[in-house]
Amino acid sequence: MSAGRIEANRVDITARSIERVALAWRDGRIAAIERLGPADPALPCLLPGFVDAHVHIESSLLVPSEFARLAVRHGTVAAVSDPHEIANVLGAEGVRFMLDNAARTPFPILFGAPSCVPATPFETAGATLDAAAVARLLDDPRIGYLAEMMNFPGVLADDPEVTAKLAAARARGLPVDGHAPGLRGAAARRYAAAGIATDHECFTLEEAEDKLAAGMYVLIREGSAARNFDTLHPLIDRHAERLMFCSDDKHPDDLARGHIDRLVARAVAAGHDPFAVLRVACLNPIDHYRLPLGRLQVGDSFDAVLVDDLVDFRVRKTWLRGVLAAEDGRTLLPSVPVDTPNRWQARPLAPEDLRMPAAGERIRVIAAQDGELVTREIFASPRREDGCWRPDPARDLLMLLVLNRYRAAPPALAFVRGFGLARGALASSVAHDSHNIVAVGADPADLLLAVNALVAGAGGIAVADGGRVDHLPLPVAGLMSDADGDRVAARYAELNAQARNLGGTLRAPFMTLSFMALLVIPELKLSDQGLFDGRSFRFATAA
Repeated sequence: MSAGRIEANRVDITARSIERVALAWRDGRIAAIERLGPADPALPCLLPGFVDAHVHIESSLLVPSEFARLAVRHGTVAAVSDPHEIANVLGAEGVRFMLDNAARTPFPILFGAPSCVPATPFETAGATLDAAAVARLLDDPRIGYLAEMMNFPGVLADDPEVTAKLAAARARGLPVDGHAPGLRGAAARRYAAAGIATDHECFTLEEAEDKLAAGMYVLIREGSAARNFDTLHPLIDRHAERLMFCSDDKHPDDLARGHIDRLVARAVAAGHDPFAVLRVACLNPIDHYRLPLGRLQVGDSFDAVLVDDLVDFRVRKTWLRGVLAAEDGRTLLPSVPVDTPNRWQARPLAPEDLRMPAAGERIRVIAAQDGELVTREIFASPRREDGCWRPDPARDLLMLLVLNRYRAAPPALAFVRGFGLARGALASSVAHDSHNIVAVGADPADLLLAVNALVAGAGGIAVADGGRVDHLPLPVAGLMSDADGDRVAARYAELNAQARNLGGTLRAPFMTLSFMALLVIPELKLSDQGLFDGRSFRFATAA
C-alpha cells in the first residue's frame, strides 16, 4: 500500500539530527512527521534510501527489473545507470530495451545516453551511436544525462564528434558523466572545463584531489573487480559534499550479498561521521542527477530504508514511493516477463585457430591485477611447441583469446599473467566494451570447448575442465539472463567456485576477464583486432 505510519528514529541528514518520530505517508508522500522526543536506542533508524550513483546494470547479468529485486533488499532505492554495454551490442534498440524493462518496476533507474559506442575504433562492436544518434536519445524524457565520456583524449583534443555530444547535453541542461583514469593536473582541469562533472575511475588519492579541485564529483567505487574504497574513503572527512558511492560493475553473487549499504557500514566503521557518510550515499546523487526521491521531509516521496542502527546498517525494510519493496532480506517486487534481443554471428573455432607462431625469444604479456581494471605490460617466454607459443600454467602464462561475435573472423590471441589457472579455461560474452567473446585458458582443448559452448549458445559464461563444460546462458544480448535474479546469482557463484577449483586466484575471475578487452584502460589489452597499448592508444606487436 502507499499509505501507512511508522514510529522510528528519523535521521535528518541535512539537519544532522536524529529524533524519535511518528511518520505518516499517504499516496506515496509523507503527510506528517510528529516529533516524539530524543532518539530511542530501542527503535530502528529511518533513513532516506541509498543510491548507486553509477552502475552498468548489464554487468549484474540481470535485466533492470531483476537488478531492482535484488538491490531493494539492501536499502537501495534508485540507481544511475549507463546502458553502454547493451548499446555496444544493439545500439539505440538496446537502450530502449533497458528503458522499457525498467518501466515495469517501481524502482527508479535514471539511464544515460551512452557517449562512446563504440568505445574505440580499434575493436568490432555491434553498433555506432554518433552525435546525431546521441542527441536523439537525449531528447527522450526517460534519459537523464550523457553517460560516461570515456574518450578523454578526444575531449582534450577537441574532437568534433565528442564536442558535439557534449554540446547536445549542455543544450538540454543535462549533466555529463566522466571516465578518465589517471588524468591529473592541467589535463584534469581541461577535462572538467568541457562540462564533465563526475569521475568514478580515480585509483589514487592524489588523482581524486586533482579532480575535486577541478570542480568534479568523485565517485568512490567498489565493484566486483575494481575496488577503490580502501584508497579513497579518507576523502569523506574533507569532501563529503562532492562524493558519491557507486558499484560500476557488480556481478549477481556480490549484489545478492550487499550493495551501497555495505559501503556505508564500512565508512562508519572506518571512523567517518555518519551524517557525512549518509550525505554521500543518499543525498548527493539526488542533488546532482535531480532524482525524484525524498529526503524524509513532509511532502517528499516516501523513499526510505529502515535499519537496525547506524553501525551495521542491517536493512529491515525498504519503501519505494510509499510501497513496501523489501522486508527482512526478502524482495517484494514481482518478476516480469523478459524479451531476449541479441546479435550473434560468431563462428566455432578449430584447433588450428589457436596457433600463435613463436617468433623471437619473448613476447608482450598482459599482467592482470586483482581488484583493478588497469593492467601492466611485461615480457615473458611462454612454452614452445611445434613452433608455436603454448600456455605455460606452471609460470602462470595463459592464452588469452578474443573472438568477434558480430561476424565470422579468426580470433585474436595473446598471453596473460595473473589468473593463476592450473588447468581448464574460462570464457565469457561479457567483454567490455564491445562484448566479443573473451576467454583465458591453461589448456588449448578446454579453451576451444569453452569458446565453442558460447558460440553455440549465442552468449553466456562457461568453465571448461578436462573435456567437460558448464555454461550459464545469457540470452539477452549475450549480456543478461532472462531468469530470476537469485537463481542467476547462485549459478554464477557456482561457476566462480569452479574457476577457483582450476587454481584461479582472483576474487572475481569472470569480471576481471571481461576487462581484458577494455582498451580505454591502460596499459595493455586485447581486442578482436589485436593487442592494444592503452597508453599510446595504438595496436602493439606481440614481440
